[in-house]
Amino acid sequence: MTSRRIQKAAEAIREVVSMAILTDLKDPRVQDVTVTYVEVSPDMRQAKVHVSVMGDETKQNLSLRGLQNAAGYLQTRVAKRIDMRYTPRLVFVLDLGVKRSIEISKILQSVLPSPPTAEINPEEAEEDQDDST
Repeated sequence: MTSRRIQKAAEAIREVVSMAILTDLKDPRVQDVTVTYVEVSPDMRQAKVHVSVMGDETKQNLSLRGLQNAAGYLQTRVAKRIDMRYTPRLVFVLDLGVKRSIEISKILQSVLPSPPTAEINPEEAEEDQDDST
């Protein structure tokens, strides 16, 4: 079980890294990236940053490589914003949870029958109009 202190550090790292990716990184490889969550080791020296990248597999790998190259810069941003004894080493991991949930949703929509739509009989609609006047 993680302590409250580690959870707060993970959330703070997630906020700093996601804002830095959104506003500061100029790398064209890093596009459509969302930081889903961060796991911090118990000694707070390493942080796994789970990211979701919209696009095909080549775009995901390209964005992940760009993030790994920018890890030093992002660690510097974390060190400036969060007062910690040690700045955690950032490791980026591709989070496939969002992509898998979209795929499962598409499969379920194709397998499950669609809900019946309410059909209005034209004769009933005319009767309703006559009653209201």
